[in-house]
Amino acid sequence: MHELDHYIYPHRVLHWLVAAVIVLSLASGAILGTLGFERAVALAGQEVTNAFYTAHKTLGVGLLLLMTLRIITRLAFVVPDHEPPLNAFERVVSTSVHHLLYLALIAMPLLGWWATATGGFPVQFFQWTLPPIFAENKALSETLFIWHGRLGWAILALTVLHITGALYHWRIKRDNVMKRMSLFE
Repeated sequence: MHELDHYIYPHRVLHWLVAAVIVLSLASGAILGTLGFERAVALAGQEVTNAFYTAHKTLGVGLLLLMTLRIITRLAFVVPDHEPPLNAFERVVSTSVHHLLYLALIAMPLLGWWATATGGFPVQFFQWTLPPIFAENKALSETLFIWHGRLGWAILALTVLHITGALYHWRIKRDNVMKRMSLFE
């Protein structure tokens, strides 16, 4: 494979790390959003619930860092051409889904940070507590958490579209789209 047939290796690694973080973040967010803090404490205890919330926040901050690196590598290095080229419909859908995913994956952790801080809760990354940046405002926090949850559903939908497109190119069209992001080729 020619070096311009695929993304640079660091970008491909970041892609798959982001994918793993998305799966873990959406799953933990769905559990926390469904249970809420009080029910989670009743089911698992205070210590486990706090650790679960810390893990979810850590994933969010990690996602923000990984997406920042992805944007840097995307801008700094050549984006490989599609070979064979995508048709107009595929190009519009692919570009739209990718841009919306990038936007959502930057907005989601920022929205979570904002919601957490305005709720008066600690914003954590592993054992470190990050600055709240925003003043406490419980009403705003509730609204932001609602939008954080809605954006999670939008990310899930965009992710499903992205995976569906990748599978379509891999299993039906059998073109080289999957090779562009493969870690093993």
